Amino acid sequence: MASCSPSLLLQLEFPLTRRPTTPSSERSTRPFSVRSIKLPIRKVPGDYGIPFIGPIKDRFDYFYNQGRDEYFKSRIQKYRSTVFRVNMPPGPFIAPNPKVVALLDGKSFPVLFDVTKVEKKDLFTGTFMPSTELTGGYRVLSYLDPSEPKHGHLKRLMFFLLKSRHDKVIPEFRSSYTELFQNLEKELATKGKANFGDANDQAAFNFLARSLYGSNPTDTQLGLDGPKLIQKWVLFQLSPILNLGLPRLIEDFIFHTFRLPPSLVKADYNRLYDFFYQSSGFVLDEAQRLGISRDEACHNLLFATCLNSFGGMKFFFPNVLKWIGRAGVKLHTQLAQEIRSAVRSNGNDITMAAIENMPLMKSTLYEAFRIEPPVPLQYGRAKRDLLVESHENAFEIKEGELLFGFQPLATKDPKIFERPEEFVADRFLGEGEKLLKHVVWSNGPETESPSIGNKQCVGKDFVTLISRLLVVELFLRYDSFDIEVGSSPLGSAVTLTSLKRASF
Repeated sequence: MASCSPSLLLQLEFPLTRRPTTPSSERSTRPFSVRSIKLPIRKVPGDYGIPFIGPIKDRFDYFYNQGRDEYFKSRIQKYRSTVFRVNMPPGPFIAPNPKVVALLDGKSFPVLFDVTKVEKKDLFTGTFMPSTELTGGYRVLSYLDPSEPKHGHLKRLMFFLLKSRHDKVIPEFRSSYTELFQNLEKELATKGKANFGDANDQAAFNFLARSLYGSNPTDTQLGLDGPKLIQKWVLFQLSPILNLGLPRLIEDFIFHTFRLPPSLVKADYNRLYDFFYQSSGFVLDEAQRLGISRDEACHNLLFATCLNSFGGMKFFFPNVLKWIGRAGVKLHTQLAQEIRSAVRSNGNDITMAAIENMPLMKSTLYEAFRIEPPVPLQYGRAKRDLLVESHENAFEIKEGELLFGFQPLATKDPKIFERPEEFVADRFLGEGEKLLKHVVWSNGPETESPSIGNKQCVGKDFVTLISRLLVVELFLRYDSFDIEVGSSPLGSAVTLTSLKRASF
């Protein structure tokens, strides 16, 4: 939920794991041991260019001249290294210090999860932090480091929310997404195609409100306005790091050079806040018990639900349809057979037990998380001098340097994954399960769990479950489907062009 990224939410009734942590005094003074490093030590290549001019040039390369992926790939080739120095947008005037050390392979990337080595304070959006005026004046959970006392209190609150509402997740998801598929069928019948994104936005918000808070937005003053209010509010926070597809000079001047005034979205935000305050009384009571004010708790619930969770569903669900849709009828048939068989064997009921008996479906979704993770950018500031290893070299990092990882390159590392650029639905079946430790979309390995002491996404298991439910609902209804895919600032724009009703 709250410590994912522009993308995602909570954990259900699963046990919390607490791993021993090293005392901060020991972490800050412990030197790295050169003797334990078997790789040659190399100076981090790259530079940041001329002050002010270099960051702006890099920003234009990142957004417009090269594009995000090529921006990194071209520098890997230039420096013959997956670790190098580079500027990360937005740069002037929003972010005064855009300098980072990029970690772009599957071996170096995981240091960003090690809170004994890196600090995560105020790094949720990278080299800049949006104004706290957009979150009620509070630094919300996503921006807190585990060393800060309030981090533990707020993360416990999110765990409480998930555990207390876990039995509502499956029925409310089925209800909300039954409405979605019915609406998509009607639109297909009248127009010949149906926009998945708009329908998904409304279904996602309705589901989150109903399952987590027991409140139906359409029965309140919020009505159907939730998704559009959220999108406007998110734009004010994330526009400095998004490519919005506008003419480059207009987009760069308005969105990448100056901050949008929070006052322009205050009225919209207040409508969302009022909805959550009125709907989350039982959670706010628990917050007070934990020593968190009701006001601060509500702002955190809003952020976790609207940016992390709704944002994650808005980004990831269309991508799931994109990758499965492109895979073709053979995979569709295999998924339909597996899902329907498992549900029939479970008394025609969709439960956690039934879902666990769908190995291909689970592997397919892990592959979607791997090939296009919903949280592509990760940051961490070195707590002390340390050595970071790639596959070929070790690099000395100084205390205070900002480390950055571009996850889509780390999870498509050819030294870890065969055919890394291909969507391979059965990649994680059988022996392939061993590769799950390299699936790290949740700010941590898939083989580990969120805890009070780490920054792994509170909602890792929640997000995994609802993603599986989407695929289950899809193939209980349909044998196959066809799509058209476009681009959007957050992921893919998917249009359905056919839905073939279930025939067996």
